[in-house]
Amino acid sequence: MAKTRLDLQYLLEDILGNTNVYFQPPDSVKLQYPCIVYSREKIATRHADNMPYVATNRYKITVISKTPLLPAVDKLALLPMCVHVSNFISDNLYHDVFQLYF
Repeated sequence: MAKTRLDLQYLLEDILGNTNVYFQPPDSVKLQYPCIVYSREKIATRHADNMPYVATNRYKITVISKTPLLPAVDKLALLPMCVHVSNFISDNLYHDVFQLYF
């Protein structure tokens, strides 16, 4: 069975331990911390015989927290096909950025 974006939503909510998980939130949404913000970056397509046979979504996942060491960051880092890309501080909030093929 193919994985859907809602499957990813539920997985991220489970990892974070709350429902503060936002998919491409507009600027009008007030984020509640800690939270996860994610968006689709691209679709990786594999071909054989000049035909696509599998397409996998790559998501950019950002964990945002008021504290530097959030357990969700370690849990995300252990997911298959997930890579920690960077971390930074902005507006006194800690951000950890991942790329996940799901």
